[in-house]
This record gives sequence, C-alpha cells and structure tokens, in this order.
Amino acid sequence: MAAIKSTDLDFDQIKESLKDYLRRQDEFSDYDFEASGLSNILDVLAYNTHVNGLIANFAINESFLKTAQLRSSVLSHAEALGYYPKSITGASATVNISVSTGNADGIAIVTLPAFTTFTAEVDDISYTFQTLENYTATNDGSGNYSFTTGTGLQNIIITEGTLKTKTFIMGEESEEQVFVIPDELMDTSTMVVKVYDTPSSSSYVSYVNQIKVARIDNDTRAYVVREAPNGYYEVIFSNGNVLGQRPLAGNKIIIEYLAPSGIDANGAATFIADDEITIDNVNYSLSITTVSNSAGGSLKESISSIKDNAPIAFAAQQRLVTAEDYKALILKNYSSVIDDVISWGGNQNVPPIYGRVYVSINYKDGITESVKEITENAIKTQLADNLAIMSIDTVFEDPENLFLELSTTFNFDPDLSGETAETAQSNIQTLITTFFTNNLNTFEKVFRRSNLLSEIDNYSEAVLDSRMTVKMNRRLIPSTTIASNYTLNYPVRLAVPDDQDYIVESDTFVYNGQICRIRNILDSTTLELVNLSGDPIVDNIGSYNSASGTLTIENFIPDSYSQFIRFTVVPANQATIKPLRNYIISLDNVKSFARATIDYQNTSAVVL
Repeated sequence: MAAIKSTDLDFDQIKESLKDYLRRQDEFSDYDFEASGLSNILDVLAYNTHVNGLIANFAINESFLKTAQLRSSVLSHAEALGYYPKSITGASATVNISVSTGNADGIAIVTLPAFTTFTAEVDDISYTFQTLENYTATNDGSGNYSFTTGTGLQNIIITEGTLKTKTFIMGEESEEQVFVIPDELMDTSTMVVKVYDTPSSSSYVSYVNQIKVARIDNDTRAYVVREAPNGYYEVIFSNGNVLGQRPLAGNKIIIEYLAPSGIDANGAATFIADDEITIDNVNYSLSITTVSNSAGGSLKESISSIKDNAPIAFAAQQRLVTAEDYKALILKNYSSVIDDVISWGGNQNVPPIYGRVYVSINYKDGITESVKEITENAIKTQLADNLAIMSIDTVFEDPENLFLELSTTFNFDPDLSGETAETAQSNIQTLITTFFTNNLNTFEKVFRRSNLLSEIDNYSEAVLDSRMTVKMNRRLIPSTTIASNYTLNYPVRLAVPDDQDYIVESDTFVYNGQICRIRNILDSTTLELVNLSGDPIVDNIGSYNSASGTLTIENFIPDSYSQFIRFTVVPANQATIKPLRNYIISLDNVKSFARATIDYQNTSAVVL
C-alpha cells in the first residue's frame, strides 16, 4: 500500500498527499474531489495533520537550547547547565559624598545608611538612586566628614531603582519551599537577604548569592535566585547539604532589592540627596560631587545571549583553567559593567609569555577608570586567586580599536522609489551604522563586505547595485615635546606597494610650521613626511610591513595635531577583515560615506 506523506507542514501539500493516496484506490480512481463533500472531509484531515505536525515540530525545537524559541524553554535548558541568566540591572554612578558641620568637636564617626536615596534627571525624567551598603565618615578635626568605602576610597557607588521588600516565613524542613518574588523588574545583583530567628527578632544573619561564593562548606549561607517561566523570580535555599546552612523552620526571611528602569537611567550627571543627615541632633545637607555619570543599566539578558553564554558557563564548571573559563566567569560575575570579554593564554600572545593569562575587557559606555580598576582588582582577588591554577598570573590588556573607512557607491533609480538620492544616501549610511552596531563593535566579530552589500542591495528596488572600498585606520596620540618611535599593529595583512595608489596615508598635522601628512612612497614600503603640495619634508620617517601588518614611525615629533592622528591603510583583502585576540572592529563615521549615482533604467539607450 502506498504511504501517505505526513511529514509536510504545508496544508495544501498535506491535502494533495491525501488525494493522491485515494486516487490510487479503485473506488476513487476517477473521482473528482473538487467541490465534493469528500473534499471537506479532506480539509479537516489535512488541518488536523497540519496542526499535529506543527505541534510536534515546535515541541522538538523547544527540547534543545539552540532551537528553542520560548524564553521559558531557554531558561530551563540554561538552568540544567548551571547558568542563571542576568536580570534587568540598574544604572550606577560614582560620587563623593560629604557633609560639613563646622563643629570641630563633633562626634568622631558618622554613618550613611544603606538605601540612602538621591534624585537625578535624564531627559527631564526623575530617577531615584540609592546606596546599597553603609558608609562611614570621620571628623577631620574641622567638622568636615567625607564618606568612604571599606577600603578607604571616597568613590561611592549609587544604583538606580525603587527599593522593594518581600517577607517570608521558613517552613518545616520536610517541605520543599520556593519563595517567589512577583516582580519582573527585580535587579538580582542588588538583593539583600536577611534571616531572623523569629518574626520579632531584631538581629539577623545575611545570606549571599551562590554565584559570589568561591567555595561552599557546611557553614556557608547561600541562596539561588532564578527567573521563573512567568518572568518572576524564585529564591531557593539549601536543603542542608548543597548550599551550606539552611534557614530553620520559623525563621523570618526579608529580601530587599531594587527595581530599576534599566537603560533609561544611563547618563545621569547631577545628584541631589533626598534627605538630610542628623549629626549631634542637628540636620545637615549632604554635598554630592559626581565622579562618573550613571552607566551600566541594561535590560534582562536576551534569549540569544543566553544561548551563547550558557554552554560556555557550563564548560567552565566554576574553575579557571582554559581561556574560555575566564570569559565565562568574568561575564557571569561582572556583567553589570562589562559588555564583552576575551582571554587568551600566554602561549598565544605575541610574543609568547608563559605563565600568564591575558584578559581584555570591553566595558559598557560611561564606566569610569576607577570602576574599571575596582573591577579588575576584584577579578584578580575574588576569581583568579580562588579558582585559577597556581603560578598563572592574570594580566589585563586594553581593547585595540580598529576603525573601518567604508566608501560606498550605489546606482539609484529615483523612478523606482519615492525617495530622493540624498535621502537614500542618508538612509543607507544609517543602515551601515546599524549593521556595525548589531554585528560588530565587540570581540571576535568578523567584517564580511558581501554581507553588508547584500543588505544595501535589499534596502530598496531602486538600489540597482552597490560597491564598497574598505580601508582601515588606527589612531596615534604622539608626544609634541619628545621625538619618539611608534609602532601601530593591524590585525590583518596590508596591501603590497603600488605604483599608482598610496597604501598608507595619515591625517594632517603641523610639523616644523607646515601642514603635513605621512604616506608611503609609491611602489615602496618606506614612509615619507610631505607637505600639502606633496613635497617631501622627511624622505624616510619609517616603514610598513605588509606581511605582519605593522607600521613603524621613527623619530617623530609634530608641533600640534587635532585630538589624534589617523593612520589609514589598505588591507590586502578588503572582502574580509578578521581581527585577532583583543581587537574590536568599529565604523569610522567621519571617514565613511555612501554616495548615489543616478541610473534611470527606463531611459532608452541610443547607440550612435
């Protein structure tokens, strides 16, 4: 008997398969199915098969992390790998907080309590920022108090969000309890968990998130917080043998946290304390000095990010052995200030230096140098010292920015669009910028010209074809007081010398009172310094190496320049720019453009 094809998901194909089967039977060999009652029955059968096929397809897809589409399914798979996706996070700012009483004989120590609130505005919208811990200040002998962290630093971090509290009572040990916090806007990084002996107790013990604990023993007090399928958050305590100590039956559990606005509160610059502080029974106003504007606010971790990070975190297994382990654990613990991180072993470094692991961090916009320093110190002391192999040093390297200069031209037929050529040029340049935002601007991302040209060609049917010239530049900030040697590294091979086109060209700068630039001598790798007329001022100021992608400038001391000097080069392969290690590819918007050439397809061509 001929089989019925039931694997197709298309309704019409399923129905046609049913018809083909019936036509092979003697009873229906010459039957006209169209407009018949049997056709309606076939519709029902085909619809039922279609729906069942889709359900089976969806169910199978949701069974695997890489193919799952529902957030609840992705969360479940990630948790099975020991990965807990990041919640929404509040923007944080660094400030100095002080108060002046003028009383030299005032009390010696003043405490600024946790969750002291401050108000700031972003785009005319007010946001509340809060301290997350207590800070103390000492009378300097003149009645002035400057609040400091536990390490004595004045830089205090305040985080945006509304303070919320949830109270629970611990049940019997035989009960399997999960404490649900019905708030999708919970910032889990700001959670404070306090456990009291009884509902009327005033003293408490603190529990910490298990991801912040390097080693867990019988005395550890830890909890797990995870996102539930409905978007709320669940808090789980130990059963007595996994996360250390478990709260006892009858204990009161208070969970405090901030519910932030995410990215909306980034960029706040001026902060005003909402309340005064009382010293010696007198109220005084707090003085706030902004060290860094608010930054780091973000939304919940996306589904695509969870799919990428969960397998890496699983492979790390809470230890630092491979380079990927460093990436996974650093992202897991410091994602509030970090966009991306890359690491590599000393054996992969150029030149090789054994006994080291190199880490390069791409911080979120607005993160200050002081916060970067605190973060890197924490990575060394809290992660590497506890989880890394002995005798392996962690060395931080700054990201290397590689800027692409894209000269895009395209043929444009205005008759096929309601846009002018100027509007199309602007929109395509915006498209290019968006392409870089979505696909590049971070570590290990490869620029492929064909992918971008495809998006430009698909922008509108009025775009008939497109072409693109790709150059790349790095930026140098040379000394104007000391003649020095400089080396610029490019992560790809450079074009070989040409007798018509320059491979290396710099921005202009002032040298010995003249406006000059550096370029290579045609058909040579030697660099020369020339004035605007092209006359050589210094006929040999360095060279470039095509194979290694290095550019060397010797004994260089300009009079002045604007901000930095770009050194633009032509890559050997303009179609693909693949960076190494800690290079990040970005678009140079100043040096890039999109230009339209009018091409009327419907204009009759006349051959003379």
